[in-house]
Amino acid sequence: MCCKTLHRKQMSLQACLDECMEALDLFLNNHFSESLDKLRPRAKESMYHALIYATVLEMQAMMTFQQDDIVHAGNTMKNAQESWREQLHAEVCYAECLLHRAALTFLQDENMVSFIKGGIKVRNSYLIYKELHAFVQSDTTFRGPNHKHLEGGVSFGIGAFNLTLSLFPARILKLLEFAGFSGDKEFGISQLFTGATSHTLRSMLCALLLLCFYTFLSFILGNCAGPAVTWGLHWGAIFLFFAGRAEEIKGNIDEAVALFEDGCKAQQAWKQFHHMCYWELMWCFTFKRHWKMAYFYADLLSQESRWSKAMYVYMKAAYLSMLSETESRPFGDNEVDLFRQVRTYKQKIAGKSPPTEKFAIRKARRYRASNPIRLPVPVLEIMYMWNGFSIISKQPELTEGMMETLLEAERTLQSAPENEYSVDDTCVILLLKGLCLKNQGQMQAAEDCFRQIYSSEKKLKFDHYLVPNALLEMGLLYIDTGRKEQAIHLLQKAKNNYKEYSMESRTQFRVHAALTKLKADTSEQDEKTAL
Repeated sequence: MCCKTLHRKQMSLQACLDECMEALDLFLNNHFSESLDKLRPRAKESMYHALIYATVLEMQAMMTFQQDDIVHAGNTMKNAQESWREQLHAEVCYAECLLHRAALTFLQDENMVSFIKGGIKVRNSYLIYKELHAFVQSDTTFRGPNHKHLEGGVSFGIGAFNLTLSLFPARILKLLEFAGFSGDKEFGISQLFTGATSHTLRSMLCALLLLCFYTFLSFILGNCAGPAVTWGLHWGAIFLFFAGRAEEIKGNIDEAVALFEDGCKAQQAWKQFHHMCYWELMWCFTFKRHWKMAYFYADLLSQESRWSKAMYVYMKAAYLSMLSETESRPFGDNEVDLFRQVRTYKQKIAGKSPPTEKFAIRKARRYRASNPIRLPVPVLEIMYMWNGFSIISKQPELTEGMMETLLEAERTLQSAPENEYSVDDTCVILLLKGLCLKNQGQMQAAEDCFRQIYSSEKKLKFDHYLVPNALLEMGLLYIDTGRKEQAIHLLQKAKNNYKEYSMESRTQFRVHAALTKLKADTSEQDEKTAL
């Protein structure tokens, strides 16, 4: 190939990258239709146009959960993948397409075949990224004008795999390692950070994944520590959302509410962004115990969002049940009727019902009775599942408010006749009281609450998740008070002795995060001692 022809191809690639960067800028500044219009005409002739076009469609599909959107995004990604296989840029695009298609495959079908197909795509993508990473690291002679975009693509893939795989509990990770996978959290974060700050085509994806990790995954899994997340927060609605989430987990609820509201105002084209903000606004008003405002956002979600109507209806009923019997119910709704409707909205994603829906349906079951026994604090129980007690720990008045609610529920429960739910309901309140007491620095009182749950293990009839979670919380309390050996013993017991309870995977992830942190802290201490 002559130099003139090679130069023309490089210029053509440069033009494609420049136009795709412009399209991404439009997307990030809320001009979603204009972004797709810029990408669509060349999606069948340019690998980067095809990839970014399909990626934007995928983001839409993952927010809507509409089958047509999922199929359209999957087909577009497949076309993008099959069109280009001639050079290194094509290799990284191909691997990225496989990764996105695997995610869409999990959403699209409802049988085990989809999991196998998705797993094959993931493995093939992983192997390509490993080879490309090795090449980029070893061959320093190949440094064309667009090399930074190639490196950015590799950083995204290698970072995404390492970070994601590192979060899995040990028993799952062993199976993955047997299949050739491995995960190093710190290495994954460093790769994504490099990609996010390098101003390449994948910077947005790297930044989004890091933002998701620090403001959602690591928080919900109980490992809240992390650097300040500021990449790209000047961008449009989606980054206003993450800025709000960052304030929320710091306990700055009013600031978070303002940012989520700004995120809703910033654009009107994609209502799915609004739904993300509504969900967080619902929790912000929950932390402030503004039950009717929280109900308002749960109601909006139940009407507009397709993510989990069962969960939204459950939350509506839960908020109404927090009101006194004399308070008026918005829109004439009734919590008993709503609780009875929850199971009718059950859905399956990739062949399985989401664990949160299973939990909601199980909890609402008692309302099928003609004279149902009400749940004591259903909102606070779900709030625990999303690690909300860590958020209110940042503001003492929020914890004080929750403690008032719990003490009132406890008094009501103690004055009521004993029934088949009495022990379970008492232990729910004990778990949540223990968390509030821990937030207030009353460690012994908190420990006593968790111990009472453990001693009630054989008396529990329904809420078997309470025991492993009480052990987890007592283990975390021991970590905070310097009793590491006892903490390890309790965490191992929670990890190994309990199976098939509600929200098990979430508890197992949190146990894994705590044990990993203990191991890391111990290693650091050993190094300091050696020095």
